[in-house]
Amino acid sequence: MSKFSIAGLQLALPHDDNLDTIDREVAGTLARFPWVQMVVLAELAAFGPELRFAEALPGPTEQRFQTLARRHGIWLIPGSIYEKHEGLIYNTTPVINPAGEVVARYRKMYPFQPYEQGVASGTETVVFDVPDVGRFGVSICYDGWFPETTRAMICQGAEVILHPTMTGTIDRSEELIIARANAIMNQCYFFDVNNAGRLGNGRSIVVGPEGDVLHQAGPEQELIPLTLDLERVRHTRRHGLKGLGQVLKSFRDAPMRFPCYAASADASPHLQALGPLELHRRSGA
Repeated sequence: MSKFSIAGLQLALPHDDNLDTIDREVAGTLARFPWVQMVVLAELAAFGPELRFAEALPGPTEQRFQTLARRHGIWLIPGSIYEKHEGLIYNTTPVINPAGEVVARYRKMYPFQPYEQGVASGTETVVFDVPDVGRFGVSICYDGWFPETTRAMICQGAEVILHPTMTGTIDRSEELIIARANAIMNQCYFFDVNNAGRLGNGRSIVVGPEGDVLHQAGPEQELIPLTLDLERVRHTRRHGLKGLGQVLKSFRDAPMRFPCYAASADASPHLQALGPLELHRRSGA
C-alpha cells in the first residue's frame, strides 16, 4: 500500500489552553473525512508559545493526545509542546500511533533565535515507519530553513516530511518557497501546517515530490485532507524529477565533501565575523 491520507488542521487558536478545542476539531475532522489515517497540527498549537506550560514527557498533555489518537484510531502529530528535561526546555513533537503509543519524540533543532528565548536545541533527527506505507520524518518550523535537516532525514529513508509551523510574521511567503525547495531537492512530500488566528497567519502548504503544490491554504482556519501516494516519491527518486535530475543518486555518488561539514561551524573565521546572535536594535540605541 503506497497511498496514505493525512489531514492538516490549520486552526485559529489563542494563546491559551487549547486542548478541548483540539479534541473537538480532531473529532469533527474525522466525522467529516473518515478515511483520514493521520492528523497533523501546527507548532505549539496546544498552548501557544508559553514557556509556563512546559512539562516533562511523558506528561499529562502528551497522555491526553495519546488518548485522542487511540479513541479515533489515527496517527497523531499534535504540533509541538514545550518539554522540560534536566533543567532545559525543548520544543518537542510527539509521534503517536493509532494504539495511542508514543513511537518517537522530535526536539526542534533550530529554535527561532534570538526570538525563541529560553528554548534549547535538539540534536537528533527523527524518522518513523508507518507499517506497509513508508517512512516519515519530522521537523519544526525554522528547521526548514536549514536544508541539512531535511537532507539528513532523506538519507535515513524519509519519503514524507511532516512540518508543524507557527509563523505569524512577514516571512511566510519565503517559507512557502522553502517548502517547495525542500520537496524538489529531496523528491519528497513536504507537509507544512501553520496556525491561524493569534498563533499564525495560516497559508499552510503541502508539496509533492516534484515541487507541485497539492494545496495552499488561505489565512483563516482550514482543514486540509489529502491522500498522498508514496509511489510517486519512489518513482521520482528512481527515474528523476520530470524524468531528468536524479538528485539523490548524484548526491550519493559524488566524490565531493563540502568544507562546511568537514569541521564544526565554530571553526570558521568567516562565520565568527558575523558577530553574536542577538536581537537587532534601532540605530544609536
